[in-house]
Amino acid sequence: MVLAGSALLAAVLVVAQAVSLATLLAAAVDGRLDRTALVVGAATVLLRGLHAAALTAIAGRAAADVKAHLRERLLDAAARRGPGWLAGQRAGELATLAGRGVDGLDGYLTGYLPQVFLAAFVPLATLGWLAFTDFTSAVVVALTLPLIPVFGILVGKSTGARTQRQWQQLSRLGGHFLDTVRGLATLRAFGREAAYVARVRENAEGYRRATMRTLRLAFLSALVLELVATVSVALVAVPVGLRLLDGRLTLGAALAVLLLAPEAYLPLRALGTRFHASQEGLAASAEVHAVLQDAPPARTEARLPPADAALVLEHVEVRYGDVVALRDASLTVDPGDRVALVGPSGGGKSTLLSLVLGFTAPTAGRVLVGGADLATLDLAAWRARLAWMPQRPHLFAGTVADNIRLGSEHATLAEVVASARAAEADGFVRELPDGYDTDLAAHGLSSGQRQRLAMARAWLRRDATLLLFDEPTARLDAASEAAVVASAARLAAGRTALLVAHRPALLSIATRTVTVDGRLTEARHPVVAA
Repeated sequence: MVLAGSALLAAVLVVAQAVSLATLLAAAVDGRLDRTALVVGAATVLLRGLHAAALTAIAGRAAADVKAHLRERLLDAAARRGPGWLAGQRAGELATLAGRGVDGLDGYLTGYLPQVFLAAFVPLATLGWLAFTDFTSAVVVALTLPLIPVFGILVGKSTGARTQRQWQQLSRLGGHFLDTVRGLATLRAFGREAAYVARVRENAEGYRRATMRTLRLAFLSALVLELVATVSVALVAVPVGLRLLDGRLTLGAALAVLLLAPEAYLPLRALGTRFHASQEGLAASAEVHAVLQDAPPARTEARLPPADAALVLEHVEVRYGDVVALRDASLTVDPGDRVALVGPSGGGKSTLLSLVLGFTAPTAGRVLVGGADLATLDLAAWRARLAWMPQRPHLFAGTVADNIRLGSEHATLAEVVASARAAEADGFVRELPDGYDTDLAAHGLSSGQRQRLAMARAWLRRDATLLLFDEPTARLDAASEAAVVASAARLAAGRTALLVAHRPALLSIATRTVTVDGRLTEARHPVVAA
């Protein structure tokens, strides 16, 4: 609505400026000064400048709001899809899509979209005034105006496809570059960094070639549109000059026609230029909307089952393409059970935890919490009851305290320290340069230290009733393993737990053992006092 009103105002100002300037020039030729035309002309010039500035500001503000909303929806959709989906994507391509891709919409929102309305209103307004002033010129303009969009379509027909290929090249470049940087240590260890640098250079060269092909097409389109507009204005100007010499047209009317004719073609010419500038953002937005459309809907239910409800897997099957990770898996975990999940790598242990976390949806069967299907529950509220410790805990750029506080963002420093102490992490944290204020982006930690910080996160979730430990002692030395197991045993006391374990030390915490090898096979485990 704002753009339509703005375009209507622009059309009125264009006509008013041309008519007032024509009147002023005609009066000057007669040797007099038309003060009314001078004031109106100056006012319209000023108003057109103010209108253009206001339109730019409004479009920029709207574009910022749209991009922020689109990024928020994109990140929300990625979060609802879960780590299982994210693991199958290239992080660099997703980052490029959320960053450069969404930013590419500036050309569409601030340039092309406002120009569409101008291209609709301004030519109609000029045609209307020309028909009133000089019907012959109006007919010529009406016949030649369609030539600009027709030639623009013919020349720019392949722009969308070429821009799509250009965007794919940029996404591939971003993804490959990020993957190379992340794996640089491995590449150097195997002496392959030169080959991967060459591959990045090859992708960059491919993006350069795609960009230059798109630019050549855009420049060709601009040249053709300029040529068509110039010829069209000439077709108007020549008859006007002849009729002026014959006395069939007044000087004021002739000048008004000559000033209005270029204004009729200008919005359509600018529309072609804006179209090419907007294509990269539109190509990226198509991918954004593909992610949004395929994302599962947000789950909402009024209340969750009681905190002491049993967890039940009921004939669950999970497939990743043609690979069956779990088949006909059934398991009941009663409150207070501490179930150790053992079995070969790839048997489905981490998949089982992913099911409980809601990261993976079962292909068949159900996951029940107190009789309610997990697929119908509010996952955010359900996960608030869980404490999860993965194989490779991620530490974010930030302080040690902030990383521990990931388990409970409103925890005080005293609670953070108490959790670190319970996880046997307080000792090494205090030895860091700034203690709990040490920035982990600039200070690396060993695997054992990272695991103990992850354990501190779990300790901070004191309201958690279900613990999920995914091989927390993997890759740890004997001292770190003993510290993690001792802390896990204290934390699991009186709580329900699912423990993915390969080492005997973690098995000592469990009350039951289940072998996971595509299917679930249970063996009783003696209860160990915690």
